Amino acid sequence: MLGVIVVGIGIAGRVRIRDLLNPLPNSAIEKLKLIGFVSRRTLGNIELLKQIMLEEALRSDEIHAAIISLENQFHEEYVRKFLDAGKHVCVEYPMALSVAAARELWDLADSKGKILHVEHIELLSAEYKQLKRQVSGKELMEGTLHFTGGPLDRQRTGFPTFSGVSRLSWLVDLFGELTFKSATLKEQQEQQYWKLTTLFHTKNSRPLIWIEERGPGLKRKKSINFQFKLDTLDHIPEVPNSHVGLFMQDLNLFAQKLAGQTLTEPSEKNRILHCLGLADEIRAFCEQIPQN
Repeated sequence: MLGVIVVGIGIAGRVRIRDLLNPLPNSAIEKLKLIGFVSRRTLGNIELLKQIMLEEALRSDEIHAAIISLENQFHEEYVRKFLDAGKHVCVEYPMALSVAAARELWDLADSKGKILHVEHIELLSAEYKQLKRQVSGKELMEGTLHFTGGPLDRQRTGFPTFSGVSRLSWLVDLFGELTFKSATLKEQQEQQYWKLTTLFHTKNSRPLIWIEERGPGLKRKKSINFQFKLDTLDHIPEVPNSHVGLFMQDLNLFAQKLAGQTLTEPSEKNRILHCLGLADEIRAFCEQIPQN
């Protein structure tokens, strides 16, 4: 049994606790033992689990792995702390708010001989898997992915390309590595509204537009329009959800890596770093160019 601690008790952190306490039958998760949780708030006990101070968790020989479920701005700091302490780490996306920091963390994990797993539940959803099947083998001519959602605290979540990296992961996973061409960021800070429009080119120089739009009253929604040589996909397929939750699926992937049943594939690491590199490039571009 490997001792695990959950760091951060928001919605995702509580789901992690639930899944660890009720593991998927006959899965690698059954080899994980939840020791407790770490929170910056004083919460006492949750689900009969004790709250553990951060320094105690870092020192404990009973804790072998940490699941980081904090705000984006804290990911790099806490991943580094637990890797330095010789613990395996599972962290929510984005693993860091720069590609340089992400490379450092992976190098640190390698030097410590520890697993660093980055959660990307957006690639595990039934709707995405069906979309990928529909896209497979088709030649893209041009496309658009438009996401809308409620306001975000940029201080906590980072530049829009980092808070929206799951949509960027969709595009890279569907169409391969992309080349950044241009971007515009329109902001109304007092209204908590922004809209980021980014143009990429695929390896075949086909235009692909990614739009992240957030503000009060905007419903959480993804819209697509992918035009292929022979047909068009203009909606995300509606399919039944898996009976296994997305976080449980991700937890099983982490547990399998800890058990040595699977490895972090080079393609997985390359995709994550490529997406963070694009996110950095877009941020740098927008910060240099005056936006309307």
